[in-house]
Amino acid sequence: MKTGVLLINLGTPNSPSVSDVRKYLFQFLNDYRVIDLPWLLRKFLVNCIIVPFRAPKSAALYKKLWTEKGSPLLYYGNNVKQALQEQLGNKFVVELGMRYQHPSIRKALEQLESKNIERLVVLPLFPHYASSSTGSATEEVLKVTSTWNVIPTLSVINQFYDNEGYISCFAEKGIKHMKDNYEHVVFSFHGLPVRHLESAHKKETCSTCNCEQEFNQNEWYCYKNTCYETARKIAEKMSLPFEKYTVSFQSRLGKEPWIEPFSDKVVEQKAKEGIKRLLVFSPAFIADCLETTIEIGEEFTQIFKENGGRHLQLVESLNDDANWIETLKKLILSYTK
Repeated sequence: MKTGVLLINLGTPNSPSVSDVRKYLFQFLNDYRVIDLPWLLRKFLVNCIIVPFRAPKSAALYKKLWTEKGSPLLYYGNNVKQALQEQLGNKFVVELGMRYQHPSIRKALEQLESKNIERLVVLPLFPHYASSSTGSATEEVLKVTSTWNVIPTLSVINQFYDNEGYISCFAEKGIKHMKDNYEHVVFSFHGLPVRHLESAHKKETCSTCNCEQEFNQNEWYCYKNTCYETARKIAEKMSLPFEKYTVSFQSRLGKEPWIEPFSDKVVEQKAKEGIKRLLVFSPAFIADCLETTIEIGEEFTQIFKENGGRHLQLVESLNDDANWIETLKKLILSYTK
């Protein structure tokens, strides 16, 4: 008997062509957990307005991101899968599944089922729980496994925002850059609509949570709460005082209220305040992708320089770093005891 391990990430187009990007966006944005509007309104908004206009623009950005190895999210994902398989040994079977496009979660689970696994550990590679990422991936896993004749013992690692290894891996990367005397640090997390936060709250609201100042023990699944805690822990590892860093949120879509402050506005403001050298983390992403390499590495750099800044440095994601592989190994093993 073996333990199956399913690593899950969001997904990537098969190529940077407009048609492949369009397929990816159709699947991604039609997920009711991503755009949680009534079915008919979501279909009209996504299929008739957002995707037709967004696909050509997104394809142009993916062409900048693409390498000889293909999509960074996919090839780093495969590298991690292979390295973990070697580290965990032959009592484990490791597979990679993408929530959208290929390799699909369904295909990865079919591979695991065929290996006669006794236990299944599901690890969505999103450090902070959100319904639109971890929730959607977990729902797909349950949908597929619910049809199996034999459903194995199943564990879902639904967030690891405060995991010691995860924090240390990012802090170590930041410390290497800090020798170049950066004046301020921005921790930029992926944004969410405010109503997604409100629906996750159990005892508080966004206005009473106070998570910007301290971790709220009553709200384990508030995305904003866990993002601020991650930033505090990385800053502590780096001996970075509170006044030397800012937490912000990127990649908003549409006109409804999203979590603030917005990263692009923070970058602009820091430049206007006279900051010349800015270091930017994106700890919500464990592999470099469009939101790190292009949005921060290129677009935010341009904003920073246009407003008086000299140099903006992106802290690279964990990708297939050896310490990150070791962290994942320990995390998985802790769920198989």
